[in-house]
Amino acid sequence: MEDPLSEPLFKKVDCLRIPVPDLDAGLTFYRDRLGHELIWRDKTAAGLRMPETDTEIVIQTETAAFEIDLLVSSADRAAEAIVVAGGRVVVPPFDIQIGRCVVVQDPWNNQLVLLDMSKGPLQTGAEGIVINEAGTKPSE
Repeated sequence: MEDPLSEPLFKKVDCLRIPVPDLDAGLTFYRDRLGHELIWRDKTAAGLRMPETDTEIVIQTETAAFEIDLLVSSADRAAEAIVVAGGRVVVPPFDIQIGRCVVVQDPWNNQLVLLDMSKGPLQTGAEGIVINEAGTKPSE
């Protein structure tokens, strides 16, 4: 059996990614009717606050799959750790707006989406609209 990591791989649940057919309709339901505050929004997704955690609800129109994203220190190192532990990489690490992401599976074929925030959080302007461009650090 492999030696365990010096600290747990998963830091926290970063977000619940919920597919919606239309972003405005999703906001009407999750923000206006269920009371979740809008944190940020771009053309295809919106982040909503859950009051007793910093885990976000992200409604999005990009994919039809429900997804739970887990935060890690480094997506690249997490991919290596998953393979060493007996899992496999489904989608190799790739850049996302806030850092890096990798899609992996555990030995029982459960798919996990792991991401890091190596580029920093999204910057928003008025009304929570995202103002930093994809792939740039907020300070750039």
